[in-house]
Amino acid sequence: MRILLDTHLVLWAVGESWRLSDSVREELEDPGNALFCSTASLWEIAIKTMLRRPDFDVDIAGFRTALQSLDINELSVLGDHIEALLDLPDIHRDPFDRLLVAQSLAEPLALWTNDRLVAQYSDTIRLV
Repeated sequence: MRILLDTHLVLWAVGESWRLSDSVREELEDPGNALFCSTASLWEIAIKTMLRRPDFDVDIAGFRTALQSLDINELSVLGDHIEALLDLPDIHRDPFDRLLVAQSLAEPLALWTNDRLVAQYSDTIRLV
């Protein structure tokens, strides 16, 4: 399965957070799954780190190295993803989350999130 992790899930995966259940962590570690982190998530993390948000105190260079060590691929934002934004219903206002949804639908990738609003966009989005 090809899985796009939303920003919080990728932070939790890299940080080995207790917020991820054992079953979700097992699925993330399954070599049969290809994991992706959007560059939009990296951008969001960088912005919130610069704003000194305590839940986003991240060294981006170190974070990217950790992504590589965990075999989590970076997914660039493409023009097709931007175009897919225009087809989304107005469920969620957060521009980063909307872009992740658009990327997941355009690629296609299963999007994993902990955000109930984001999960309303498609049955290819998994609430974890």
